[in-house]
Amino acid sequence: MKIRCYPLAVALAAALPALAMAEERLSVYAWAEYLPEDVLQAFTAETGVAVDYASFDSNEALYAKLKLLQSSGASESYDVIFPSSYMLSKMAREGMLHPLDKSKLPNFSQLEPGLLDRDFDKGNTYSLPYAFGSTAIAVNRDELPDARVTGWADLWSPDFNGQLMLTDDIRENFQMALLTLGHSANSRDPQEIEAAYEKLVTLKDNVLLYNSDNPRMPYVTGETSIGLLWSDQAYKTRQDGLNLEYVYPEEGAIFWVDSAAIPANAKSVEAAHQFLDYLMRPAVAAQIISELGLAVPNQGAKALLPAELAGNPVLFPSAEVVSKGHFQDDLGDEVLAVYEQFWVKLRTQ
Repeated sequence: MKIRCYPLAVALAAALPALAMAEERLSVYAWAEYLPEDVLQAFTAETGVAVDYASFDSNEALYAKLKLLQSSGASESYDVIFPSSYMLSKMAREGMLHPLDKSKLPNFSQLEPGLLDRDFDKGNTYSLPYAFGSTAIAVNRDELPDARVTGWADLWSPDFNGQLMLTDDIRENFQMALLTLGHSANSRDPQEIEAAYEKLVTLKDNVLLYNSDNPRMPYVTGETSIGLLWSDQAYKTRQDGLNLEYVYPEEGAIFWVDSAAIPANAKSVEAAHQFLDYLMRPAVAAQIISELGLAVPNQGAKALLPAELAGNPVLFPSAEVVSKGHFQDDLGDEVLAVYEQFWVKLRTQ
């Protein structure tokens, strides 16, 4: 697909001198492949603030690292983080986040109203939505041309023995199993959670690997041809030329919102606000969508995209698909501990 070039790229010519001159540094902790390098360099060229980028592979890893830094009083800290909705809510409850100063975020008005003021952060006190997407089933149709896959339950077929790639994510695996059992994807019932664990045990023979670090690569390398995948990763894999079908399960896909937030112990709060506002510029958001395949909820950005990208059903699913889907709720620490107990048991078997 031809990718539109944006004026933002012009700033790259000045990026290297700015990087050399930058004195203030901004520490960003995000998912892998979550911010284009040229966007980071252009931000530095404009502001003189250099960006240090580190990545995590799960919300639990993000939480554990941030909790350790904040509780130990370590000199190291992060200035901007990108937790998913349920983890954002947990961090806010525990006083781990710095309130946003909306007066420093003039581009906040560009965000999609439907993803604002959600239960996990009422009034967007601590966060702004950076990206939304889904977790569904990816099938390499060149390798599995005749495989019947319409729902989560099909992944239990013996035809897929030793072939499945699952995300290394507690909630997504349990949500998948809960939905096949007819339960809520956000169940708080310990008996239903245990039933989901037992269901996942019966899937073990089909599981080849768990991967949330770079989950599209096993498809690209031919290591796997079927399994769970995030929408942005599916989009990028199709851009690599693979005949990948992205199946929204009939039981409902899993939907998520990743938000940008500032930790309570951030050292560069002013620069963090600059960075968040920069990401909300329509031209910048459009570049992120085009380069990474992330569905950034920016009203101005969508108008800048080529029609084939703005209408891509992997990134921007229909209202019907979304209405059948299941967003991740914050379940509270007690319930999450039950999930974690069974997840550890599952992974150590």
